[in-house]
Amino acid sequence: AIIPGLMLIIYVYKKDKVEKEPPGLIMRIIILGVLSCIAAGYLERFESQFLPQYPKGSLEYALTTSFCMAAFVEEIVKFIAMRIGSWNYHGFNYRFDGIVYGVSSAVGFAIYENILYVATYGLQTAIVRAFTAIPLHAFCGVFMGVFYSYAKKSSILGKRGSQVGFTVLSLIVPMLIHGTYDTFAFLGNNGTTQLLIFVVILYAAAITTI
Repeated sequence: AIIPGLMLIIYVYKKDKVEKEPPGLIMRIIILGVLSCIAAGYLERFESQFLPQYPKGSLEYALTTSFCMAAFVEEIVKFIAMRIGSWNYHGFNYRFDGIVYGVSSAVGFAIYENILYVATYGLQTAIVRAFTAIPLHAFCGVFMGVFYSYAKKSSILGKRGSQVGFTVLSLIVPMLIHGTYDTFAFLGNNGTTQLLIFVVILYAAAITTI
């Protein structure tokens, strides 16, 4: 349950060739990511009371659950964890720093979520999620981190409008990625092929970005 997430953060950490971030900072953001997962569980249960109820397996159910609940709530709490843990850090001065922070928060979230899934559904779930759901959260962290870095740069330069715009993008882009992934996943067998294709595209896009 834990190893896939740790492997991803180590991979991204080693990719930082300019100025590696302190391990203590990364660990703090990972822990905040874990706490964000716990918060998301409560928020999603609360929000679910107000969403329309559709039959499971239907497109309406998949879209509503994916975009209005999972992607919306989870990307916001991961962003908050990342920002609390890193925004005021004096060493936040490179584009890649934001990617490291975004992936750290996402991996913390994913590790805790994965522990819950594996404890409930067993080893087979662990194997499948190691190549799908865990990387998904990391991919969202990559793109969140890219725009987060641009927001930080805009803040340093005093460009308030650009800072707000990049901050919005650091939320919207991961939400779209996450929502699309979950929609295919919630469609079950009807979305399996599309899900696999989408995951391959995400792998390629994330590796290219990193």
